[in-house]
Amino acid sequence: MHIKLLTNAEFLEFSKLFKPGSIYQTPYYAFTMHEENYSSMFVGLVDGNKLKAASLILVYKVNGFKYALAPRGFLIDYNNDELVTTFTKLIKKFLGKKDIVAIKINPMIIRNVYNSAGHAISTNELYDVTFNRLKNLGYFHLGYNNYFEALKPRFEAYINLDLDYIKLFGNIDKSHRNKIRKAVRDGIKVYHGTMNDLKYLAEQTKGKYPRGLYYFQNLYKFFGRDNLIDFYYSKLDTTDYLQYTQKKYNEYHKKSVELSQKLISKQGNSEKLINEKLNIDKYVVKYRNQLAEATEFLKKYPNGIVTSTALIIKWQDEVYLAIDGHDEKYKKFGAKHLMIWKLMGRYAKLGFKKFHLGGVSNINKLNNKYKGLNEFKLNFHANIIEYAGDFELITNSPRYFVYKNSFGITEMFKK
Repeated sequence: MHIKLLTNAEFLEFSKLFKPGSIYQTPYYAFTMHEENYSSMFVGLVDGNKLKAASLILVYKVNGFKYALAPRGFLIDYNNDELVTTFTKLIKKFLGKKDIVAIKINPMIIRNVYNSAGHAISTNELYDVTFNRLKNLGYFHLGYNNYFEALKPRFEAYINLDLDYIKLFGNIDKSHRNKIRKAVRDGIKVYHGTMNDLKYLAEQTKGKYPRGLYYFQNLYKFFGRDNLIDFYYSKLDTTDYLQYTQKKYNEYHKKSVELSQKLISKQGNSEKLINEKLNIDKYVVKYRNQLAEATEFLKKYPNGIVTSTALIIKWQDEVYLAIDGHDEKYKKFGAKHLMIWKLMGRYAKLGFKKFHLGGVSNINKLNNKYKGLNEFKLNFHANIIEYAGDFELITNSPRYFVYKNSFGITEMFKK
């Protein structure tokens, strides 16, 4: 067996069929990262005429040294001792000759899968064997991080889509279902956008995400060549919001007047009528205030207000929420809840099996500072995959020693 450089077409053919797949092990992602000043190569392990393993390898220069990254790890059967051992020895030699000091991988080696309550529903019985094999081959494990310290999240949420529409909605937590219904009533609508609309995503993720509009546009351009990406945004229809608010205010105001008339004419139990009127008047005040807000919204934003965004990548039979955003000022409308639900229904109908919601933190970690993020995703009846984490393999020992001892090394890679 030997290592060879693969063409774009050869790597695409292999990556399209390999399971588990990853959007980060594709030519489209390589092209995107090239625009972010990463060089790249596709390598394959060939046995005779058969391709047994492959990987996208990104290379980045830091302080004059070349460092490599295999995002989401190599496309290889990590349970195959001979294959992993051979590939490791060959790739180490191959990269070392190119003066690359080391390579970092964050492989899709599953440790456990948890349900939304945090209970393990499946455990990888081969995990310890696989983990120790990598360590024995020279991979240094960078630790079991609980939050987002790694290049890619160690914990990821996903939803099984192979259920009927009613079951999918019924599985969602009641609080989320109520927010979805409220979003519809308030006039939130979801639109299928274009590249020109990515500015909304850039605005809503500014300061929260390490990359910006240029990166989003390149993702859209390259994955879009084969129709593998979709962009969505939600809007508050300010006309609908005003009309709904006016209707609710009129309903409660009318009930309040009727109750006042009954009290004046002493109809019925006065104590009961007073309590009922006090309760109704709370809604009168609520919708009176909302009416002022809705009127102002329509005046300032007659074409609506963009409230949330989502960039979706389709790969194999699964979809990935690559990047999403929302406007904190309009969080109360539950637009993001409605967006996710609409996308669940759309992609389930199209035959996709899983919807990946992206990273979460360790849900079993006490005093979790990302509790809100976790609950938002888990309340869609999501499961959590726990991966092994990051590993580093030194590929050129002399250069690596100088690299580690010469400069104050800063963070190289953005997620």
